[in-house]
Amino acid sequence: MATTKTLAHVNVPAAQTWNYLRINDISFEVPVPTTKGEVLARLPRLFDAVETGVGAEAASWIVSASGDSRYVEVKAGTHRAEPIVIDIDAAAGDIRDTGVLVREGAEATVVVAVHGTPDEAATSASLLRIVAERGARVSLVEIVAAGTNAQHLEGVGIQASDGAQIEVRQYALGGDKVAMGICTALDGRSARLAHDMRYLVRGTEVLDVNHLVRQRGRNTRSEIATSGILADSAKKTMRETIDLIHGAKGATGNELETVLVTGDNIVNKTLPTILCDEDDVAGNHGASIGSVSVDQLNYLADRGLSTADAEALFARAFFDDAVIHAPENVSRNAALARAEQVLGSEIARDVAEGLGLTEEGEVDA
Repeated sequence: MATTKTLAHVNVPAAQTWNYLRINDISFEVPVPTTKGEVLARLPRLFDAVETGVGAEAASWIVSASGDSRYVEVKAGTHRAEPIVIDIDAAAGDIRDTGVLVREGAEATVVVAVHGTPDEAATSASLLRIVAERGARVSLVEIVAAGTNAQHLEGVGIQASDGAQIEVRQYALGGDKVAMGICTALDGRSARLAHDMRYLVRGTEVLDVNHLVRQRGRNTRSEIATSGILADSAKKTMRETIDLIHGAKGATGNELETVLVTGDNIVNKTLPTILCDEDDVAGNHGASIGSVSVDQLNYLADRGLSTADAEALFARAFFDDAVIHAPENVSRNAALARAEQVLGSEIARDVAEGLGLTEEGEVDA
């Protein structure tokens, strides 16, 4: 039997303000890293300063457990057409440590694709740190679709210099216990973040999310929009923090979460937070939770759709969105495989055909 240890503080928020709600962090039972001899490939030292939303304890474990690291540099002024793909087989317990440096004026797309079989129990993890230099443009797409019995830790840290533009799309589509923590530091003047997340949590699954934006640069902008579905007896915790740091004059940050509840025994915790240590800034946050109304269900029933059919339509919309925005085959296939597990093979095939995809997830010319 593999030796395990407890990570007591995963997804630690920026401010310990809500201890009595037990919303400050989550613990994970993970395998103890085995010694594999001398590690020859570690990331350049500049990545040590990149804060990740998953927390220092979890980040340190991922680095130790990965056994190796991958470094990718995108040259200044270039556009990298091929996405940088981090392929994680959750069933095999893959653990990845990745650093990406996008030089001045360059453009790149980074993909994290987590996939797994329905019943395999394992622990997988990914730690991704991105440094975007002046005027760089970075698009990050994360599709987490681990198996029903798998647990996964996802840590991301991004540093953005003057004029850098960061776009993040996250899809949490499955896993017995999943923690996703991301910290974006808008350090440079006029740096921008557009962050969009979709999640589907069902059965007895647990999803724990930590979104943190550090706005240090003047005239920086951050927009975080999150929407999700909670079904059955699912549990979800969402922490969203915008930190307007001293010196960030003219900075603005907005965050909003919308939750659709389709189960009677769900647990939903949302902690939107604005931290401010500067004048001439603006921060807004909000969260709403609701269920499909009786009138809406009656409307759909008149057209031959049951309550289960109606709820499946909402879930399918998330899979459609994930497949549409997946920039390459690995992430696209991860979303389609999970759609088949959740919605059935017929609907998954319909999703693929509706988007002009082949059985291998490739675009049909």
